[in-house]
Parts: sequence; structure tokens; C-alpha cells
Amino acid sequence: EVQLVESGGGLVQPGGSLRLSCAASGFTFDNYYMAWVRQAPGKGLEWVSSISMLGDWTYYAESMKDRITVSRDNAKNTLYLQMNSLKSEDTAVYYCARDLSPTGFNSWGQGTQVTVSS
Repeated sequence: EVQLVESGGGLVQPGGSLRLSCAASGFTFDNYYMAWVRQAPGKGLEWVSSISMLGDWTYYAESMKDRITVSRDNAKNTLYLQMNSLKSEDTAVYYCARDLSPTGFNSWGQGTQVTVSS
């Protein structure tokens, strides 16, 4: 069974940092591109970042590209998202997913809440 479990979210002040993690199991992790996608309150899903199978290619949404770094540790079957200089508009539930672009994403995790507020 494919499982993705996100962690690392929480309440942080504007300008702060968080590192999200996504533990993967039930599939061959390094056979897949992986992605982070977020959903802000009352809004639709927004793609944030993707990373290639070996981590040598990374892709970022324009809205966050100067403030985030995606990485992966294939030995640990874990995906990461380092987020810096957080803004209130970054408040959202952050999900990791297998990136099957251009088809889309599948095998979502349960998400981790990130709240940026003073």
C-alpha cells in the first residue's frame, strides 16, 4: 500500500522558517518524481514544487521560488521542503504527492498544516 506521511508543519511567525518532511512507503520511492502541493483556506490546490527521481532537477512555483528548497533522501524514502521567509499567504495545508506530470498527481498524504501568523 502506497503511503505518504507529511510532518513538520506548525505555527510560525512571519519571516520564520519550517522544514516539512514526507515519509514514503509502499512503492519504489526513487522511481518517481515527487511534488509538494498546498491548499490555502477556501482556495484550490496550488502546486508548490517538484523534484526529479535522483533530486538533480527541481522545479518551483513563481510565488515561492526564492524562499523554498525541495530535496529528497532516497536512502530514507523521504521528501523535504525547506521554507524560509514565510508570509501569511503561505498559510495552507501542505501535501506531498507522486508527480505523474503531465497526467497529474496521485497518492496524496494526509497533509500538514502550516500557519503563518503573529
